[in-house]
Amino acid sequence: RRQRALLWGVLLAAWEAAWGHLRYSVPEETPKGSFVGDVAKDLGLQLPAIRDNAVRVVSQGRTQYFALHGKTGHLVTAERIDREQLCESVQQCVLRCELIVEGEMKFYEIEVDITDINDNAPTFKETELEESISEMSVPGAKFPLPRAHDPDWGRNSLQSYELSGNVHFSLAVQAGPGGDQRPELVLAKALDREEAAFHELVLRASDGGDPARTGTARIRVTVLDANDNAPVFSQAEYTVRVAEDVPVGSTLVTVTATDADEGPNGHVKYSLKAITEKASHIFQLDAESGEITIVRSLDFEESDYYELEVQARDGGGLYSIAKVVITVTDVNDNAPEISVRSAISSILEDSPSGTVVALLHVQDRDSGANGEVRCSLDSGVPFRLRSSQGSYYSVVTARELDREKVSEYNVTVRAADGGSPPLQSSAVLSLRVLDVNDNAPVFAQERYSARLAENNAAGALVLTVRATDADWGQNARVRYRLSEGRVRGAPLSGTITLQEALDFEDTRAFSLAVEARDGGGLVAHCEVEVEIQDVNDNAPEV
Repeated sequence: RRQRALLWGVLLAAWEAAWGHLRYSVPEETPKGSFVGDVAKDLGLQLPAIRDNAVRVVSQGRTQYFALHGKTGHLVTAERIDREQLCESVQQCVLRCELIVEGEMKFYEIEVDITDINDNAPTFKETELEESISEMSVPGAKFPLPRAHDPDWGRNSLQSYELSGNVHFSLAVQAGPGGDQRPELVLAKALDREEAAFHELVLRASDGGDPARTGTARIRVTVLDANDNAPVFSQAEYTVRVAEDVPVGSTLVTVTATDADEGPNGHVKYSLKAITEKASHIFQLDAESGEITIVRSLDFEESDYYELEVQARDGGGLYSIAKVVITVTDVNDNAPEISVRSAISSILEDSPSGTVVALLHVQDRDSGANGEVRCSLDSGVPFRLRSSQGSYYSVVTARELDREKVSEYNVTVRAADGGSPPLQSSAVLSLRVLDVNDNAPVFAQERYSARLAENNAAGALVLTVRATDADWGQNARVRYRLSEGRVRGAPLSGTITLQEALDFEDTRAFSLAVEARDGGGLVAHCEVEVEIQDVNDNAPEV
């Protein structure tokens, strides 16, 4: 059975790799440079390509948590990873990154499961607590105690509570709706203010790690005179919907509880009894008025839901609990982000249509229509966008390019979301078109003619032919060659000169062919006709 399970694991990894998807796991808090997975082996990558930086890893988000080791091809940690900071109150913490293969314009998705270690002890928000209980309370009466918070997960999270020995009190732990533990102080023996006006207790919270970590809070119980009525909230649950751009200092809701008693026993104070570490830095409760205000900006992309538990307690120690549910709605406050994952800087002009010149990743951190992104290119460019897997786009050629018409492009990629008004961003791709020898030399004239007096000395100029080539560099460099022995030509300048003196009485005219050849081997021809003019160089013969 073990061999069969191992075989299935290998087959699953191979199947995921074949579909461009890898999954690994690594404990949190491992040192920078720790091994995560053998990417080179799992994907069949060549180490020389990795050493030449042709393969790289890009993490989703602002922090790059992973890197590719150039010598081994291993995926390693690039930063310290704190699971509790990244995935508060989430059972499965997964970080995602992509491996980009530059030359092939390919990408592979990688998921890394961050496993928990017991690096946090349970803590109480307040380590010194005051409780007030009426001496008229009957044995069995229960009073809520503050809950400890442990950001670890599973067995490493909070597991149990215990109370220091005291004959008047015992501890009960109730299970909340979400499975959380809610400690309660239970009156085991009637109180007598005259006997003892105060009681000192210690509440200890323990997690399930090995070894276990603990946290404590000291509780001072004050025994009060009789109190008949507990506070009563106007609602058992308060529900609030608020946009993420609500100004800091705004009041979200006011909870209200009334107490029918008079004097101190009727005076109600409010406190937060269940709140996460993150929420405690965002929301503030006024103990007297019951107003819940925002003290730090909300961010829908960080969290869209908060649940608070508010306690109303009178001066005699009686209390009641109400729940406050805060739902954060999205505002279009994030523009699309365009990341150039891979791009080439130059391309041959005869590259076929559909050649990939850039691989782009586009994302918008907003949700719904605000996070829906449309991408486009400027009109009139010989490129188009092709949607790839997920949020990836390829910029490909729409037709063959012509360097002789346009030798360089600055392609602007634009991304707009579906918000109202939409937010936009852009990225510019610079691309140089490389020459291909697709143009032969062209002579200025198909036929040249020249007149030359006889008896000119060798080296005398006949004429100069000229051919141009629309290509670039070596492909545009023209050399000339003649097919006539009575003249000679300069191979680079096209200048034709006499090889020897000509005699009108021997030759009155001749023609010659000139060949122009560029550096890529393409040729052109022209014809040159030379007419010899007579001079009086012969005396009459009798």
